[in-house]
Amino acid sequence: MDQPIIFAIDDDPQVLRAITRDLKNHYRQDYRILSTTSVKEALDSLLELKNKGEVVAMFVSDQRMPEMEGIDFLCKALTFFPHAKRVLLTAYADTDAAIKAINDVKLDYYLTKPWDPPEEKLYPVITDMLEDWQGHYRPDFKGIKVIGYQFSPKSHDIKEFLSGYLVPYLWLDANSEEAKKLSGLNKLDAKDLPAIIFADGTLLKTPTVKDIATKIGLSQSAKNELYDVVIIGAGPAGLAASVYGSSEGLKTLLIERKVPGGQAGTSSRIENYLGFPAGLSGADLTRRAITQSTRFGTDFLSPQSVKEIKLKDNYKTVVMDDNTEVLTKSVVITTGVDYRQLTTPGIEKFTGAGIYYGAAMTEAASCKDANVYIVGGGNSAGQAAMYLSKFAKQVFIMIRKESLAATMSSYLIDQIGGVSNITLMPCTEITEAKGESRLHQLVIKNLDNGESSTVDADALYIFIGAKPFTDWLGKAVIKNDKGFVETGRDLNSCQDFEKIWKSNRDPYLLETSIPGIFAAGDVRAGAMNRVASAVGEGSMAISFVHKYLAEI
Repeated sequence: MDQPIIFAIDDDPQVLRAITRDLKNHYRQDYRILSTTSVKEALDSLLELKNKGEVVAMFVSDQRMPEMEGIDFLCKALTFFPHAKRVLLTAYADTDAAIKAINDVKLDYYLTKPWDPPEEKLYPVITDMLEDWQGHYRPDFKGIKVIGYQFSPKSHDIKEFLSGYLVPYLWLDANSEEAKKLSGLNKLDAKDLPAIIFADGTLLKTPTVKDIATKIGLSQSAKNELYDVVIIGAGPAGLAASVYGSSEGLKTLLIERKVPGGQAGTSSRIENYLGFPAGLSGADLTRRAITQSTRFGTDFLSPQSVKEIKLKDNYKTVVMDDNTEVLTKSVVITTGVDYRQLTTPGIEKFTGAGIYYGAAMTEAASCKDANVYIVGGGNSAGQAAMYLSKFAKQVFIMIRKESLAATMSSYLIDQIGGVSNITLMPCTEITEAKGESRLHQLVIKNLDNGESSTVDADALYIFIGAKPFTDWLGKAVIKNDKGFVETGRDLNSCQDFEKIWKSNRDPYLLETSIPGIFAAGDVRAGAMNRVASAVGEGSMAISFVHKYLAEI
């Protein structure tokens, strides 16, 4: 833990050197001693220290300073660190002002100059006050602070991004006292929110995700001119492909448009993944995979979107949204799927403001003692219900079918049945979402009798299946009628395949209609929607990449 600070200020350099020397001699083991002769410099540094999460245990200030009297400085300093002890250095003639300050500004002590010997006149007093301060001290959060409005889509996007990259942060609702204090010190208005204060004290107002990515050290541009394989999408399949590609000596680039982990990364608990009998979270699995991949030497770009793959001879040019290009010999498409959008009236209006697709872990804390509704009957919905039940007053799972048996794993159904504050609502659907600036109510229709009812709802989480993220792919990559990428032998029955395929051999098992471009995981037609199968396909794709590279 960083040392608390004793902050000394005196416009007389000789006196300042003396007090700083004595303080360091006795307290440097447990405290950091900072000093300055300038009031302006002191006040500027206090804002920086506050934003960085540092803490001042004590101010020692001279009374007679040309820029500002010591008592006035201590009053201003308390707006930054209200719990710090306050000591005034005075000449004998100023003792009346010091005594008055004890009553007016709750001055803790005044020391007359000189204080020799310090063993008698300085250290006993300072030590007693520091021990009292330590008894009430509670460490401040050291790290990123996010200030915003709870039901702001922009705030939600930032929280989801930081959570996806496992970056610790402190969420401060703009209406909380601490947020108001920080906003006041940094002169933040409502138009400046959400705002982020980083661990080094840097402040960003209404930042974009790319602004944050640059600040936390994520790469936005490729390091090499040519790669053996570029993997597009950092879900389980893409992460597995990157691990095997790099570990087997291929120059590998992994590109992710949002956060790594895909839909699996948002899961609060994966309990059927081989080798983890107690289960693990999607975030934990993602963290392990990213660490493993980067250790083997994978280059990682994020957040960065691909808009096109151009072909020339045996090379592929991957074109980003910002028009930067990366040259590669082969490509593995692992872009996975997006949550299917619910088109019910009101849903789009409150998305990010009480209505969320996935994101159960990101927004769970805001659901404390709330009524939460979940739409969907798959494993993702079940895992979200189990996790949210730890926070919410009541969790309602709405499905159109009569039971969960056909769509959810039996172990998860059994777990849900054993939780008292989870209620299944079969044969129901939402017909409208209502509210003002955020979600307040849902209109729910009973499909058996057609009756509708309006219920109070604090949050709605939607898990209604998925659609492949393939709209960006050109027509040369053959897809089925639902948008999933066709691969391997299945291509033989596809229209126009013979016109597109330009090789003397048949496509490899995971190869698309373009030689050297492969697909793995949920984006591929016929894939199983399981984390383990996605990991298997990602690793298998690299074996086919090796075969393709050997050909060219």
